[in-house]
Amino acid sequence: MRFRSKAIAAGLAAATGVTALSGCAASSSGPAAPDNEITVWSQENLTPRIAATEKVIARFEKKTGVKVNLVGVDEGQMPQLIMSAAASGKLPDVIGAAPMGQTWQMYSNGLLNTEIPREIVDKLGRTTFEKNALDLTSDGRNQLGVPSDAWLQLLVYRKDLLAKAGLDSPDTYEKLTKAAAKLDRPGHDGISAATDPSDVFTQQSFESVALANDCQLVDGKGDVDLDSADCRTAFETYRTLAGDHGAPGTQTVDSTRATYFSGKSSMVIWSSFVLDELAALRKDALPSCPECEKDPAFLARNSGIVTALKGPGAAKPAQFGEITSWVTTRTAETDASRKFIEFMMSEGYEDWFGMAPEGKIPVRSGTAEQPRKYLDAWRSSDMGVSTRKPMNEVFPDALLDQLADGVGNMKRWGVDQGEGALVGATNGELPVPKAIGAMTAGQITSREAAAEAQDEVEALKTSLD
Repeated sequence: MRFRSKAIAAGLAAATGVTALSGCAASSSGPAAPDNEITVWSQENLTPRIAATEKVIARFEKKTGVKVNLVGVDEGQMPQLIMSAAASGKLPDVIGAAPMGQTWQMYSNGLLNTEIPREIVDKLGRTTFEKNALDLTSDGRNQLGVPSDAWLQLLVYRKDLLAKAGLDSPDTYEKLTKAAAKLDRPGHDGISAATDPSDVFTQQSFESVALANDCQLVDGKGDVDLDSADCRTAFETYRTLAGDHGAPGTQTVDSTRATYFSGKSSMVIWSSFVLDELAALRKDALPSCPECEKDPAFLARNSGIVTALKGPGAAKPAQFGEITSWVTTRTAETDASRKFIEFMMSEGYEDWFGMAPEGKIPVRSGTAEQPRKYLDAWRSSDMGVSTRKPMNEVFPDALLDQLADGVGNMKRWGVDQGEGALVGATNGELPVPKAIGAMTAGQITSREAAAEAQDEVEALKTSLD
């Protein structure tokens, strides 16, 4: 079986209209004429987060006199929308919550202004930012965006069930597969892990496992490396976990969480955004295990967290996560855009990451005068949707330390090797999730899955060169 990829460059260039989105009329190749009005696209597009962002914007507008037109944009639609906007000469000025793959893809297509982010980082103080966040969003001296916040991929596990079975914390391949096998029984899965071939969440889940074994998307020379020995081990490990010891059928971002929350699996691979739900602070995603009915905090109290996993092919554990940034487009109104991002990374910063602190870990720790100002504020930020509680009242300091430290240890496929645009392309075409889906469904072996992914990503890379 072969999943032949399309050349995404042609697909994106032909993306269809964005007539519902308003933007400042601008030249397609240079900064807009100053009119003290900017259009900001935000991928924090859930209704409560748009409302929270609008409150911050109102303060900015009152202070500066700059008019901001805020538009919520879905992350999955962003690549097509941005290319259509570029083709029509109606790029937004600023984009918020842009993930690394998208940022690198826009940069490779010549759509970004990199001078504005560099000037902002220098003005706010380069040393006030997490160095790894700056490195992952830079190409030499070109600062692709202003890194804002991060989320981490976690392995959440039932520490009560593992302790009862005499199992250690599942922080290595060996311990993880042993726990999944031992705790797998009729009506109860060893682990919940994504297998949906149509969702980037599956790639994120697999990449967190793959990086733990030093399986890389590309090698140091920039050649696709998914069929390496370390990657074949990662594919086989994921097949064992999701295929042998996970629930049958396609497992999605929602079903994996629901299975763990219902008490029907002992572990789940999910992002740190799960933490408020785990703590029963969101009514539409409450833990539903038998014990949870009388004790809503049962699952949070009996769950352990692994942030960094280690496979046999790696020298040390690896942490997967995502850094989102404020980026400015090539047609951005320079002064107004600069003022806006500076405000969002200073006076408005605590409100921005405070919308969902469990998944918006600040990558700017503080100011020159108060080096820990934002990290300290983050720890006590209210988390939750239906119910709001300070994060440090819900979870122990040790976990919050793990989350904050995880940003500095974060690794990502392709970015360190200068192949960020390829990462963005794989997030669009999903060759790895397609291979994972076929493998865990028993249609192909793990060796074949690694080879399929290798072929497809090589085809994508050729289309980008």
